[in-house]
Amino acid sequence: MKLLHIDSSILGDNSASRQLSGEVVKAWQAADASAVVTYRDLAADAISHFSATTLVAAGTTAELRNAAQQHEAELSASTLAEFLAADAVVIAAPMYNFTIPTQLKAWIDRIAVAGQTFRYTEAGPEGLCGGKKLVIVSTSGGLHVGQASGVAHEDYLKLLFGFLGITDIEFVRAHGLAYGEEVRSKAMNDAHTQISEQLFAAA
Repeated sequence: MKLLHIDSSILGDNSASRQLSGEVVKAWQAADASAVVTYRDLAADAISHFSATTLVAAGTTAELRNAAQQHEAELSASTLAEFLAADAVVIAAPMYNFTIPTQLKAWIDRIAVAGQTFRYTEAGPEGLCGGKKLVIVSTSGGLHVGQASGVAHEDYLKLLFGFLGITDIEFVRAHGLAYGEEVRSKAMNDAHTQISEQLFAAA
C-alpha cells in the first residue's frame, strides 16, 4: 500500500498539523505493515505556483522546451505521478486567513489535471481517482466548521477531492487552537484520541 504524506505548515516543529499528520502516518503504518510512505514538505520544498510558464511547458514538446519550461514540466509530472501512484493520502491542512496555505494550493494545481485526475463528459465532469483513501488533518486557531468562515478551508477540500472522484475522506480536527491553553489542549487531546482509537479501528 502506497501512502502519500503531505505537510504544508510554515511553522516547522511548532506546527500542530505537522504533529498530527505525523501521528496519522505512524498509526497507519502500525495498522498496515505493508504501507510505503512518500513524503512531501510543501513549506521546506515549495512547489512553484501555476503560471504561464507551466502552461507553455505542458504544450511544448520536450526537445523544444527551454530550461525553465523543462523544470516546470518535470515538476508537474513528478507531483502528479506521486499522487496517482498513492492508494491513500494524508494531507496536513492548517487554516491561513480562512483558507488553505498557498503552498498547498500550488500542489493541488499540479494534481488537478484534465484527462489524468478528472475528465469532462457529455454527462458532466467525472473524477478519475476513485478508490483512494484521504485523511485531512484540519487545524485552525478559531472555530469554523459549519460556518461561512470555513467554506474556503474544509468545504473547499471536500469539493476539490470529490471532483477528482475521492469520496472516502476523513477529517482529523484540532480547532480553536488560539482560544487559550485549555481549549487548545482539549482539541489536541481529542485529535490524538481519534487517531489512536478511532481512525483505524476497523483495520
